[in-house]
Amino acid sequence: MEKNNCLKEYHSASYLELTKKALLHKIVIFKDLPPSCLEVIEKRIQTFAVKKGTKMISEHEAAQGVYFVCSGSVKLTKQDENGNEIIVCMKQQGDLFAEACLFSQKAECYPATATMLEDGKIMFLDKNELEKDLAVYPDLALEMVRYMSDALREMTSQLRDVALLDVYAKTVKTLERLGRKFNMGSNRWGIEIPLTVQEFATVVGTTRESVSRVFSKLRKEELIELKYRKIIILDWCRLCTVLHREY
Repeated sequence: MEKNNCLKEYHSASYLELTKKALLHKIVIFKDLPPSCLEVIEKRIQTFAVKKGTKMISEHEAAQGVYFVCSGSVKLTKQDENGNEIIVCMKQQGDLFAEACLFSQKAECYPATATMLEDGKIMFLDKNELEKDLAVYPDLALEMVRYMSDALREMTSQLRDVALLDVYAKTVKTLERLGRKFNMGSNRWGIEIPLTVQEFATVVGTTRESVSRVFSKLRKEELIELKYRKIIILDWCRLCTVLHREY
């Protein structure tokens, strides 16, 4: 009996180790790292199964570490003094969030509130441990810089669209951008974005009524469909040609 229990514990530990390795390879900054670096991260990183609607971090909470999305999706939001909420960005499988807390000279709060949009698996790494690893492993540091550079470029493009485009154009551009993020393969049809119309409006930076008018037009053209708390892009290729026809 004791031998059988030892075998069960061994196989269970081996399974968890393989599972963690598989999850690490889903994260953009980890997937091409050398084995020696991955082994160190694997020992330190924590994995959680998280339900839809769970608040992972708050913008009023002292930053403890960085989070990695293995599956599911996450929205990052900010609130004003009146409690009005806007969605700053969304994170999908392979992404990380709260990385802005790294290498700060003083104790800071998280940059935004993160909430699960779908059930998923999230990994957590203590910021102090990650900072040490970045100093020791140049490959990891380079991947982190690349990821943060891409995220900054995307944020800059998003701000440009919000500031300079009309409601119709920035609604379509936001659909394109989120459709690309939530299209996990080379799928053309039925790409699901897990947002309500109100949530989508905060991403665009306009009112729900304005977005609803644009959506009404896109629905008539059979480009999108609205279901419970989801926006579905029916035909990705046709949606990408909309602005070329209008302008």
